[in-house]
Amino acid sequence: MEILSLSFFVGIIGNVISVLVFLSPIGTFERIIKHKSTEDFQSLPYICTLLNSSLWTYYGITKPGGLLVATVNGFGIFVEAVYVGLFLIYAPKRMKLKTGVLVGILNVGFVAAAIVVTQLALESETQIGAIGLMCSGLNIIMYGSPLAAMKTVVRTKSVEYMPFFLSFFLFLNGGIWAFYASLMHDYFLGVPNGIGCLLGTAQLLLYAIYKNAKPSNNTSLQGLMEQGWQKEPLISQC
Repeated sequence: MEILSLSFFVGIIGNVISVLVFLSPIGTFERIIKHKSTEDFQSLPYICTLLNSSLWTYYGITKPGGLLVATVNGFGIFVEAVYVGLFLIYAPKRMKLKTGVLVGILNVGFVAAAIVVTQLALESETQIGAIGLMCSGLNIIMYGSPLAAMKTVVRTKSVEYMPFFLSFFLFLNGGIWAFYASLMHDYFLGVPNGIGCLLGTAQLLLYAIYKNAKPSNNTSLQGLMEQGWQKEPLISQC
């Protein structure tokens, strides 16, 4: 009972942190709405995060005890769908077409196929394992962006393109969900978030090493998170 109470408390903290990460691009979309243009912003990060949230929501619904995973990613589906919808409204014609095609392939086609195949072709335990494997695999692929940011920092000896708060949230989000996963004995949730926590730790160390090399002009929390979302967009929320 104590472990269950602790896991629920840790999961609630993870939900709060994940919600903050989901909401971090709000400044970007306020700008898009104000200017009635997506300018040079790309829709792919939000499409991928919508896919990620959809799969984790399905995993949370399917797996016994996965309520906290399902709820926070259900919120993520709503938020990311709004972001993608704004791209479909305000993007130039070519970007709008590209966004629509990617949404159809990834957010509709792939998710529908994953649900149909796992529901019809697999037994209960195998079903959960297959969904968890897809979620973990996608999360790990999405960590390619933080790795690219770290490479840029080492090459330029500047943390301008790796904002502190984004690195801190990568560390915090990955750490709290990895801890939650260890309490729940959920390896599919634990492995990718453990990797995220390690990457966040490495980024914070790089930040400490190179922070005085070339200070960023943008010092506000909202500005750093907004800048980081574009420079390092593919961060797992769960």
